[in-house]
Amino acid sequence: MPKPLPIALDRSAKTPLSEQIRKAIVAAIDNGVLLPGARLPSWLDLAAQLGVARGTVRAAYDKLSDTQHIVSSKANGTTVAGRPRKAAKPDTPVAPGSVVEMFRDLTGEGIFRMGVPAQDSVPAKLLARIRARAVRAELSAVARTTDPRGELELRREIAAHLAIARGLECSPAQIVITSGFSGGLGLALRVLGLEGRRAWMEDPGFPLTRKGLELARLELVPIPVDGSGVDVDHGLRHAPDAALAVVTPGQQAPLGPPLSPTRRAQLLDWAAQADAWIIEDDYLGELQLDGRAAPALASLDRAGRVIHLGSFSKTISPTLRLGFLVAPEQLAARFADVATCLVPAPGPAVQLSTAEFMRDGHYIRHLRRTKRVYCDSRDALTSALRTWSNDVQVAGLAVMLPLPDKANDVEIVRQVLAHGLAPAPLSPWYLSPKRAQPGLLLGIATVPDRGVPAACKRLFEAIRGQRRTQARTRGAPVTRRVRKPAGP
Repeated sequence: MPKPLPIALDRSAKTPLSEQIRKAIVAAIDNGVLLPGARLPSWLDLAAQLGVARGTVRAAYDKLSDTQHIVSSKANGTTVAGRPRKAAKPDTPVAPGSVVEMFRDLTGEGIFRMGVPAQDSVPAKLLARIRARAVRAELSAVARTTDPRGELELRREIAAHLAIARGLECSPAQIVITSGFSGGLGLALRVLGLEGRRAWMEDPGFPLTRKGLELARLELVPIPVDGSGVDVDHGLRHAPDAALAVVTPGQQAPLGPPLSPTRRAQLLDWAAQADAWIIEDDYLGELQLDGRAAPALASLDRAGRVIHLGSFSKTISPTLRLGFLVAPEQLAARFADVATCLVPAPGPAVQLSTAEFMRDGHYIRHLRRTKRVYCDSRDALTSALRTWSNDVQVAGLAVMLPLPDKANDVEIVRQVLAHGLAPAPLSPWYLSPKRAQPGLLLGIATVPDRGVPAACKRLFEAIRGQRRTQARTRGAPVTRRVRKPAGP
């Protein structure tokens, strides 16, 4: 006779008794308590052992037989089937990949965080009502196959908005809705198919873009950035044969300057003559706080070499995971094919609600309000920082605080995260180690209404603390680069 099975039943639980029996036997098999060929009690004997109805045990055995955990025969009775044991789960969680770790380092939660809009400026209730209507409409509508390029209503609204705000005239047929900027970048790299070719990358430039290009097996050529944007002359001297350039011409990420008209013309001429492509990351879009935003680079493209990428992450919310790509006319059909097969657009509800938000004028009004809020936040932050240091630079929707050459900006950021501060370290944005400069990027969208001076004080305490530690390690006196606040 087989030994009684150690099955504990909870008669007060909502889980049916037959399911509890089934799960207990599966666990015993997976854990090696019941080996292949081990004989189980008959369902009559097990019912008597557990004090349940015979039909309860029979239902559990039927399910176990259906999943091939047990087999029954007149000769051998009910036995455990011969099947591989499930591998035991490791005691420690699987470590995330290097890109995930990089993303965490760059996007901590707290004051001064970059890459997110100000929560108070987003009309959350209005968006929630529009989104709820779109979800109800999606669920109640007759099931249909959606256009993999994205909903036509949203593509029309984006085309109209780009013509007014970015000077870019395009048709809805050239637009593909994507899952944020990363989705657009991945789609563009699939269509272009430039594996093994050289690509210009701004230095400094967005680390996740850089990693994406590396994953696409492109050979990156770092191109320095100055007050006029990416140095096109440097690229022409060192890598004229490159097949791609990825740039942020509107407001360079992370330093902020727009690409000058002269360099825009140089870049477009190079692409046309070399049959190269340009991916325009419309970083921050029209969120130019002083004056009118520079027109999109694609608006000046006459040879059809620029692929324009935009998103709603900075203007509405990164949680939408909603972006768009404007393809050159000659590539529009190719982009549609690849989107259909490999990277279709997000679900209809988020697209249609965003289209309504734009169509009814809410988006333009939201941008105007947001710019006013950001201007006030920028002024408050720069004023507080200049109490401690004169070396403060405005960089788009961030304020950059350069650090001494030997400073470890990544370590400083990790220290202040514990105090609710989340600036981004500057050095990881550099591709070339020789050019890398330490610094802190303080996002203005997450500057609080109150407590800015206290947050800046905590930040500079961490900077001074690291400098004292480094000086003690080297046995040298501390030379102060930041000054104490004025006043008593």
